[in-house]
Amino acid sequence: MTEKDRGFGLGASMALTLASAMLWGVAHLAAERRKTGLALMAAHVLLLAGILTVFTAFSTNLLSLAVQPHWLAWLTAVLVAMALAWTGVIVWSFLLVRPPRPDTIGRFLTTALTIALCALVLAPTVYATRVAYLSRDVVTSLFSPTGNSPVVADDPWNGAERVNFLLLGADSAPSRPGVRTDSMTVASVDVETGATTLFGLPRNLQRVRMPAGPARNRFPWGFTGSDSQTPGLLNEIYQYAEDNPDIVPHVGRGKRGPALIKETIGNILGIPVDYYAMIDMKGFAEIVDAMGGVQVTIKEPIVYGRYREGLIPAGTRKLSGEQALWYGRSRTDSDDYVRMGRQKCLLNAVAKQADPITVLNSFERLAAATKRAISTDIPQDLLPAIVDLAQKVKAAKIRSLNFVPPLINTAYPDWSFIRRKVSETLDDRRSTKAATAARTPSPERQTDDPVNLDAICR
Repeated sequence: MTEKDRGFGLGASMALTLASAMLWGVAHLAAERRKTGLALMAAHVLLLAGILTVFTAFSTNLLSLAVQPHWLAWLTAVLVAMALAWTGVIVWSFLLVRPPRPDTIGRFLTTALTIALCALVLAPTVYATRVAYLSRDVVTSLFSPTGNSPVVADDPWNGAERVNFLLLGADSAPSRPGVRTDSMTVASVDVETGATTLFGLPRNLQRVRMPAGPARNRFPWGFTGSDSQTPGLLNEIYQYAEDNPDIVPHVGRGKRGPALIKETIGNILGIPVDYYAMIDMKGFAEIVDAMGGVQVTIKEPIVYGRYREGLIPAGTRKLSGEQALWYGRSRTDSDDYVRMGRQKCLLNAVAKQADPITVLNSFERLAAATKRAISTDIPQDLLPAIVDLAQKVKAAKIRSLNFVPPLINTAYPDWSFIRRKVSETLDDRRSTKAATAARTPSPERQTDDPVNLDAICR
């Protein structure tokens, strides 16, 4: 049948082209190519059914797949193949039902419609491919391919009931070279329920007991710093290890600091620190800006800036990256311990508000900021389990226990007391009892028991 015999006018051509973009094969059936049309329809229905099945039955696994580089590569290939097939069907349909040659206006309009439909299919595919590429780049840049021990899919935690992550907030200044870990928190997570307790240690903890080996041999009575000009605080240990290779032998540059601070803090708390993640504070501000800000409740006005040039008023408000940075670091009219409480609230707010829609809307900025701001030793093959665990943590209550005065004396800490409190806090029955107790003290007043972060940050 020739174009002239088919007799498709402008309206029919545009309608059939549009219909074929929504359901493959419609134009082919109209052009009396029934076998091809039915085959295209069947293929399209199966494709849509497969996509629907993936997003319903396997929705819980999608995030896990999104942090695996090889799956991201396959996803990119599949998306490109689908987009090319879809645009191919649209163009093929147009060629079958376009108006005859004399109808110049009709041909122009149906051609414009076809181009628009192809663009409508290709644009989200290009975006999704870009997101997949950036995700793969972030995963391969931040996370090492393998960890110290193999990750088994059936039990990625190797039988452990809890996994402990050290969260470090690093700061530096032109007048103070190197990295100072001014924020140090261990998140102890129940791998079954996601119930999490944050143990906060102050930066000014003194006479810190060093782990056995070269570190303890050099500082048998506790860490005293590199020389008489340094106070010898906990926040100096990371940089000290980087500057003194012999203190952490057989470990490369950039890994000595994490290795020693993990072992030191694990020794203080009496629990193994499995992994660490460190975020540069200026980079943290970029991440908050990429998220579009973070909403927190501020109980008292916070003065910020080196010369008191800024003020964050009290109330529930959305903070920019710079404001969030000062909310977490300002000590004007307060102290280190009040700041620690605010830092926990800030971490809690970011974790709760980093929903998938927010992340996708600013993915490129978040990816760039994350690569600049974060370092970690979490291996790539553990990421699917981390994603699953993060969903549990987000749904569970997060409690916090800060080892600050008057609970401890930072100059002469009672190490046995700290370890005992950690052990008691992680006891299942005691934790359950504490979680149901209706006690909501403010972050400024430290108690012996862990407190619910959602309660104290409201």
